[in-house]
Amino acid sequence: MDEELLPIGQFARLGRLSVKQLRRYDELGVLRPAYVDVETGYRYYRASQAREALSIGLLRSLDVPLAVVGEVLSGSAGALEGVREGLEVELARRRRTLASLERVMAQGLPSEPVRVVSEPAVRVAVVREIAAGVEDVGRATSAGVARLLGGGVEPPVRLIGLFPVDLQEVVEVEVALVLGEGDGAGGAEVRVLRGGRFASVTHVGPYDQISLTAYALLAWCAERRCGVRGPLREVYVSDPAVTAPDDLVTHLMIGLEES
Repeated sequence: MDEELLPIGQFARLGRLSVKQLRRYDELGVLRPAYVDVETGYRYYRASQAREALSIGLLRSLDVPLAVVGEVLSGSAGALEGVREGLEVELARRRRTLASLERVMAQGLPSEPVRVVSEPAVRVAVVREIAAGVEDVGRATSAGVARLLGGGVEPPVRLIGLFPVDLQEVVEVEVALVLGEGDGAGGAEVRVLRGGRFASVTHVGPYDQISLTAYALLAWCAERRCGVRGPLREVYVSDPAVTAPDDLVTHLMIGLEES
């Protein structure tokens, strides 16, 4: 046996990886052994592969997916760009979560004044977007707004977000544009949002803290044993292009079942 070859256990200690990890990386083609005994299946490595093993450990500690690790080791240009972008998105989400937590710590659990209002049925153009979980709802909503307004709709406009009351792993988000008499839908689905009695609360502040106000609305309904019918509506009053995030006004509404 070539004396430069190291058995997997010895190489694992040298490369700061476990034997299980080395076997897995071999199966995935990320780090192949220098030699495999055809009779025993034992894997052997060269000491010069230790740098590669340590590089894998470093990249994994930085949350780089294994598929991307392979690209980095092969010298693919820009392989880490997608990872960086993903981390930036996650960091932004964490900051939004922290802002909401700080608000709860400062003000306690939300308890906004709720009123019961009567709303007429309205004719709307609707587009749908799929959100990959609760944290993706904001992106999906923004995408729906962009699709509705991309057809050259003239201001002023009235937009309504429609969300399921019970959020699942995959969330169907709808955004509706209220149509005037004779208005076209630009290829979007046209339907009528039903009217009736709604529990309503006003949220003032960033869109990413709307969930706190939604909690207050649903808690109010639950305390009074009000039967509710979805979807939860977000009526966007302010134009975010000209309004500071802390001053954005949004009405949250949920239909009340008739007794």
